[in-house]
Amino acid sequence: MDRLPPATTVLQVIPDLNSGGAERTTLDVARAVVEAGGTALVVSQGGQMESGLAEAGAEHILMPVKSKNPLTLWKNAGRLAALIAERNVSIVHARSRAPAWSALQAARSAKVPFVTTYHGTYNQSNALKAFYNSVMARGDTVIANSHFIARLIADRHPFARDRITVIQRGSDLNGLDPANVSALRQQALKDQWGIPAGHPIIVNMARLTAWKGQKIVIEAMARLKNTDGADPIAILAGDPQGRESYVADLKKLIADNDLHDRVRLVGHCTDVPAAMALADLAVVASTEPEAFGRAAVEAQAASVPVIVSDLGAVPETVLAPPEVAENQRTGWRVPPADPGALADAISMALRQDPENRKQLTDRALAHVRQNFSVETMCAKTLAVYAGLLS
Repeated sequence: MDRLPPATTVLQVIPDLNSGGAERTTLDVARAVVEAGGTALVVSQGGQMESGLAEAGAEHILMPVKSKNPLTLWKNAGRLAALIAERNVSIVHARSRAPAWSALQAARSAKVPFVTTYHGTYNQSNALKAFYNSVMARGDTVIANSHFIARLIADRHPFARDRITVIQRGSDLNGLDPANVSALRQQALKDQWGIPAGHPIIVNMARLTAWKGQKIVIEAMARLKNTDGADPIAILAGDPQGRESYVADLKKLIADNDLHDRVRLVGHCTDVPAAMALADLAVVASTEPEAFGRAAVEAQAASVPVIVSDLGAVPETVLAPPEVAENQRTGWRVPPADPGALADAISMALRQDPENRKQLTDRALAHVRQNFSVETMCAKTLAVYAGLLS
């Protein structure tokens, strides 16, 4: 890892440290800062990944930065300004809109560089929303986590066009290699999930929220139930993050379709590599555009065939016709919110002969190794920091 300028202290600000791509990236970059000789601080309201920060040698500071209350935002700006002065912070990196407004004010007051990462598509239905979103385009450097998001930023916030840098999310490719996942880890997860032998396993790895498409997966499984096939079991692995009514809806849909033995809601998964090692197929069923789509990359890194909804940044992460020739395909793309198309793709993917499957997964692995390693993502991010500090 490249070195940072001497005595560099990087402060990342994010609402919380629960499951999600932005949160995972925050942890990865904090680790890279420490490995490059810097000091890594993260401000959030805490969460499941706090222990990972400590293991990486970074420091976590609790602050109510998830709040959108204007008074709290104003107070947070003062708190962050005091922290910047006390810890001699070199650069501030904001990863979400509400804390970004506080971080922007604090960074400008302290005259330190301000970086943002535009992690999502963000609803922009009116002028007020557009202004609220615009904070993510006000960084001295604005990081887009895909070319799709870079185009969206340029369209929405033309003033930022010259400051956009694309840094696609990276994954721990070595950790996802099934050769590095012990049989003990796999069996522990299989026992935890109560999966019987002899059934292909379909994994949908996404937090439980409507736009991630869990209902589409359940409806697709209902269509497959009465067809001749291998009787797959679908695992819906994700944190509901308090959305209990949505969980209740999913449970009802499973019950209404008599899928209690075919679809499992297993909650947050702490061992993604083991989940991928168990999987015969991965499904990303989002009904709204993914800003990047880490789950599809992780599946390919684990040599698991993947089916994704064809929207957002998907053409960057999963290669398929018409953008590439059939012999360059790395997965399948289906229309979003179409359980019939998803069911057909699942059936086809599970029937694929072993030789064709291996050719597909080998291409997919090469694709992610070339473009989506955590090392590449972190090196590019540290280069942004170093450039602003030079």
